[in-house]
Amino acid sequence: MRSTGFRRTFVALSICSLVLTASACGSDDDSGSGKTRITVNCMPPKSAKVDRAFFEEDVAAFEKQNPDIDVVAHDAFPCQDPKTFDAKLAGGQMEDVFYTYFTDARHVVDIDQAADLTPYVKELKSYDTIQQQLRDVYTVDGKVYGIPRTGYSMGLIYNRALFEKAGLDPDRPPATWDELRAAAKKIAALGDGTVGYADYSAQNQGGWHFTAELYSQGGDVVSDDGKKATVDTPEGRAVLQNLHEMRWTDDSMGSKQLLVINDVQQMMGSGKLGMYLSAPDNIPILVKEKGGAYQDLALAPMPGGQGTLIGGDGYMFNKKASPAEIRAGLKWLDHMFLTPGDGFLGDYARAKKSDAPVGLPEPRLFTGAADTKDQQVKKANANVPVENYQAFLDGNQDLDMKIEPPHAQQIYSVLDGAVSAVLTKKDVDIDGLLKDASAKIDGILARG
Repeated sequence: MRSTGFRRTFVALSICSLVLTASACGSDDDSGSGKTRITVNCMPPKSAKVDRAFFEEDVAAFEKQNPDIDVVAHDAFPCQDPKTFDAKLAGGQMEDVFYTYFTDARHVVDIDQAADLTPYVKELKSYDTIQQQLRDVYTVDGKVYGIPRTGYSMGLIYNRALFEKAGLDPDRPPATWDELRAAAKKIAALGDGTVGYADYSAQNQGGWHFTAELYSQGGDVVSDDGKKATVDTPEGRAVLQNLHEMRWTDDSMGSKQLLVINDVQQMMGSGKLGMYLSAPDNIPILVKEKGGAYQDLALAPMPGGQGTLIGGDGYMFNKKASPAEIRAGLKWLDHMFLTPGDGFLGDYARAKKSDAPVGLPEPRLFTGAADTKDQQVKKANANVPVENYQAFLDGNQDLDMKIEPPHAQQIYSVLDGAVSAVLTKKDVDIDGLLKDASAKIDGILARG
């Protein structure tokens, strides 16, 4: 799955959902003017006027600094459409530099559609400053096949106002699932339709959150070798048992179930929900679209203290790209996305002038001096209550950061059934659910 929320003013779009075009995308070194021509995708659509203008402004600045490179950007919605992605790859229609979710990186390599960037990556000035765990997503058998652009990790969004009203300390969010359960019960006791904790349980989103909750308890969905399911475990049982008890024993999750992300965001934005799991980029959506207020919304690390699910996106290169195109594309990535405190994602002063949220704790791409610079510029231009997110930043330092499982969407579909069952059937057989889910996931993994 992916986190939702476009990173600037057009919050209705996903940061991971911005663009592929249906036109032919390959290019040659020679554009007819002695320049190296590269095609790229994931340009914001025309409907995202501010972001579109920023993107075009940054491309123009890059071309001025590199007069020997011609950048041809393509836009559409979304950036990567699962319905057309493989067909574009197989048909040779993919751009020279193309957008991917983290979960698709290995697949693109496995079907031999990615250029090996290993001989060129040393020319990417920012590469060594990017978090190692994000670089590893695009590294297969020691070879580099892509460059991360953003990363996110799951946490717990909570309503500070409801915490105070329920007699809870908003500066001490739940650190364990037992503490979350107790807090949810107190919030639900406020009445008037208030829900303590909400979770997704449809459209594969329940399976996504099951995975995040399993990681938080130290469990995993599949074995290290990717061949067997590992959900029928004490950790998997704890996830479902906790949801079942909050739903049926505590009555802290409300009676309406089979929720998806928009349902839960509506509840939080209206002030009727205490807590739910999400990444930081949900916060602007809750404010700009759902009626919430920045001062009421805070973020904590995943309860459980063991791990958190991470995701994000990056760029890979067409296997047919020439050395000149690869070098030009790497320069473009450095300029657009990978310069701390600058570029399309990092020009916080420009974002602030456009009334976009500045100061959210993620994406946090860099390490060391690069991260320090990026955070300094962000802090200097912050227009949201950064203190509300400090617990998330501090707590994430101790968590195991884990990417989504292979064949994520198929597995999430299976786990959706388990989550929806415990939230809609009081007398459900949890052991049976886990056994059945494990067998189905084994089948998915066996088919490759």
